[in-house]
Amino acid sequence: MAANGQSKEYRERDLPLYLAARFLSEAAALALSVAVGWTVYDVLHTPLALGIAGLAQFVPMFLLTLPAGELCDRISPRQVLIAGLALQGLCSIAFLLWATSPSPPLWPFFAIVPVLGVARAFADPAGQALLPLLVPDERLPCAIACGSSAWQVAVIAGPALGGLAFAYGPAVAYGICGSGVLAAMLGVVQLGGRRPPPAEGADLKKRVDRVVEGIVFIWSRPVVLGAISLDLFAVLLGGATALLPVYARDILHVGPIGLGLMRSAPAVGACLVALLQVRHPPERRVGEKLFAAVAVFGIATLIFAFSRSLVLSLSALFVLGASDMVSVNIRTSLVQLATPDAMLGRVSAVNLLFIGASSELGAFESGVVAALMGTVPAVAFGGFGTLVVMAVWMRIFPALRRADRLKSEVR
Repeated sequence: MAANGQSKEYRERDLPLYLAARFLSEAAALALSVAVGWTVYDVLHTPLALGIAGLAQFVPMFLLTLPAGELCDRISPRQVLIAGLALQGLCSIAFLLWATSPSPPLWPFFAIVPVLGVARAFADPAGQALLPLLVPDERLPCAIACGSSAWQVAVIAGPALGGLAFAYGPAVAYGICGSGVLAAMLGVVQLGGRRPPPAEGADLKKRVDRVVEGIVFIWSRPVVLGAISLDLFAVLLGGATALLPVYARDILHVGPIGLGLMRSAPAVGACLVALLQVRHPPERRVGEKLFAAVAVFGIATLIFAFSRSLVLSLSALFVLGASDMVSVNIRTSLVQLATPDAMLGRVSAVNLLFIGASSELGAFESGVVAALMGTVPAVAFGGFGTLVVMAVWMRIFPALRRADRLKSEVR
């Protein structure tokens, strides 16, 4: 990693500073997501509005994630991350100004939402690309594990913080979110580490050809294509998270604090399973375990759909998050082990685009179906659809189903 005469001036404070910035930025982003969702539903009282808000974030993420990854390689992930966080902080400030205005119209609020999608499109790939530049090669695996832990803690704390802050008013919630993002940005500015070598110049056609090459590779590898597409459709259909404001307000009647708890419950399950898998990683019959995890995800979604108890709903969301973490761990390992080193960046970018953006597209799908069928049938439809996808994928991707050992499913 330090070829071409690049400096290896690593500082001990860089990793803790990066972890703190990652925690603050992710927690603030998720708290902001809770606040935006509650605001939209509180004003419009229709699940379709939640879907439109998700679509407004999906479109810029879909269009800009791959160019953002290429930009990180051409200039510096640090600069791209700073720009993304700065834009996210400006969005929080804009939401704050909207919330404190007397009788504000709704269109400025919805105008800010896609800008938030633009910020995430640049910040997410840059955050992943920055970590290897901050630590020596031999410490990178440990640093990645620490980064994942910081992210999981943020996923647990962020939604709960957003719900609690919104209970004191939208201005408090948006103010806290903006402060957290700007503090994270200041932390990134202070990071040291080595600088990546400048990328060789390339015209637009060559850049597009390289992206297409990564997509063609995925299409030609059944294990890779099956793993990525299975998770894509599971997230797309199982979008119960997008409709949590409806459950919190109209079905379970638990308010914004309950919304924050429900948003955090899947992350608690995922965090505990992640810690368990560190000590006991899956070793045999990983393909069957992957499909079993997706099946549990669908069943947990169905249970949540019909629950009228906060305890049962939180339990279902906990299981949903735990099963999703099993799926994510196996899928990610299969994809990385089946991908040559020279294509890891492009395949990872496509994977991040499909899986990351599909949550926003899933929010739109859930909102539209809820507007047509009702909230409970929409969530149930997603859970049932996940089970159908699992059954179909087991049949059309037998290589994925038969995958035995992670380390044997290589290239």
